[in-house]
Amino acid sequence: MKIVSYNVNGIKARLPRLIEYLDSEQPDIVCLQELKSSDETFPESDIRDAGYGAIWHGQKGFNGVAILARDADPVERKRGLEGDPDDVQSRYLEAEVDGLIVASIYLPNGNPVPGPKFEYKLGWFDRLIDRASALLAEERAVVLAGDYNVIPNDDDVFSVHAMASDALMQPESRAAYRRLVAQGWTDSLRTRFPRGGVWTFWDYQAGAWQRDAGFRIDHLLLSPRAADRFADAGVDKRYRGLEKASDHAPTWVRLNKA
Repeated sequence: MKIVSYNVNGIKARLPRLIEYLDSEQPDIVCLQELKSSDETFPESDIRDAGYGAIWHGQKGFNGVAILARDADPVERKRGLEGDPDDVQSRYLEAEVDGLIVASIYLPNGNPVPGPKFEYKLGWFDRLIDRASALLAEERAVVLAGDYNVIPNDDDVFSVHAMASDALMQPESRAAYRRLVAQGWTDSLRTRFPRGGVWTFWDYQAGAWQRDAGFRIDHLLLSPRAADRFADAGVDKRYRGLEKASDHAPTWVRLNKA
């Protein structure tokens, strides 16, 4: 079972690339982020034509998350996180597919630092940690997949110096990620590549893709029961190099069948 996290950076702009990816790779579950689409304009028919059922939590022009399942309809469990009734941003969606619980996560970027956007990022992280704890208590196979906007380690970035002042690498951001993982989650890509040096994002600016100046911010975390089924993890890097590609590459984990 291949589960993918894919920040598409605008689903309408990247729809040909997404359909191409679904047709070529045939992943079982795909968690999308940064749809930049309202619920009404989500391209459901195109995705169904590609053989995937879908649920989505859209927001016009910003954010937005979705979960796709091959030859199945994801069963929605939760949209949005508790703890802030004034939060209207579409960043969390949770579903069940074939006995597996999956969440599509688009954590706030947090720049500039310091400031209200960074405070929102840390507060959102706290709410995610609370939800993750509740999911672990269910003692089921769970995958938390998404763009966390956190570079966890120095070897997860092309240049520590270049990103030192960015919200993605602040001590508070890293500490929040560590608190989440320490609950009992397995960082699947880190497990597969313990020495780092694997990127999931390359900026459009300054020839980052051509220079391979990237970093790792897309993570798939596994609950203990999911980790027991871990087979492999990786990044489908070549899709970042295609015409009109997202600035993220599809990042995935493969689980053995239960």
